Amino acid sequence: MPLFRPTIRIRLTLLYGGMFLIAGVILLWIIYLLAAQALHDGNMLPFRLVSGQVRTTTASCDLPVTGSSDDFTAAINACMQYQREVALDTLLRRSLFALVGLAVLAFAFGYLLAGRVLYPLGRITRTAQAVVSSDLKRRIHLDGPDDELKELADTFDEMLERLERSFDAQRRFVSNASHELRTPLAINRTLLEVQLSDSAAGPEIQQLGKTLLATNTRSEQLVEGLLLLARSDNEIVDRKPVDVAEAASQALEQTRSEADAKGVALRSELHEAVVQGNGVLLERIALNLVQNAVRYNVPENGWVEVTAGLEPGLAVLTVTNTGPVVPAYEIDNLFEPFRRLRTERTGSDKGVGLGLSIARSVARAHGGTISAVPREGGGLVMRVAIPV
Repeated sequence: MPLFRPTIRIRLTLLYGGMFLIAGVILLWIIYLLAAQALHDGNMLPFRLVSGQVRTTTASCDLPVTGSSDDFTAAINACMQYQREVALDTLLRRSLFALVGLAVLAFAFGYLLAGRVLYPLGRITRTAQAVVSSDLKRRIHLDGPDDELKELADTFDEMLERLERSFDAQRRFVSNASHELRTPLAINRTLLEVQLSDSAAGPEIQQLGKTLLATNTRSEQLVEGLLLLARSDNEIVDRKPVDVAEAASQALEQTRSEADAKGVALRSELHEAVVQGNGVLLERIALNLVQNAVRYNVPENGWVEVTAGLEPGLAVLTVTNTGPVVPAYEIDNLFEPFRRLRTERTGSDKGVGLGLSIARSVARAHGGTISAVPREGGGLVMRVAIPV
């Protein structure tokens, strides 16, 4: 490290030392002026001689008309003592006023200087808050002296460079994995469907084909869910106006046949709630929540209620359903991949266990939140809030 490098420590030392020196000089100058004024006032005689007679100039100085010289001298000393006390009181009062005024100026000037010194830190903080996985091209590019703050900003820029390369590699991997995983599954599905369409196949072959086709379908759903989960963890950059109520309506229509088959009644109260986001992903949130509400319901007389609307600064989607009683301590587990209440979801025929995980990732990508609370009597109340 160079000897005369303008480090932030040296700059702060010079800044605050200089401020202390300037404030001390100003205070010393003010005290000198006030002391000079007090001495001038204190040395003024409280009487004057007029035609051989003594006349007092202050009401507090009472000189005897008759008496010895000692009495007259004592009276003069008392008058002079009173005059000095008045001068000292005036000096103290004016000094306090000067100190208060100087303190106010010092705090204001110190506040401005502190803001100037800490501005680079604020710039670094704002950049860090703005940087997300899909906006890693932002940099600080801090100018100014080569001090610790510039070194921190340059280090942060280098870190962003590495993160950007890492996320670019991740995006390429997701894209390649999407192609490599979908293609063989699509081929398997086509071969199985062709085999099932063959009327010459026996019942055992037909049953085996249906089982394999269902397994292949679940694998396709798992791959789609994993790829969507990987993509939705990134913040949405290309945003467009999307009505959450319309996304919920589409989800209800797609789930209605499954709900009718299970005897679950669908109810809705949808009001316009437009946000800036990705319509496909927001519809995926609504679809996953409604599907989970239908699939994890009571065997008879179950219902699902979907509401959408605006709250101050938020578009809110709420999905409420009847169902089994959910302990409060199990709520967090529901949002973990491949998890469901008390069991693993990978062995369930109700889904691949990624619905709520995807919903949470999509909500976070839109800057929103998703929460769940147990409903009294059984079931859940799922609430998605996205900034408008």
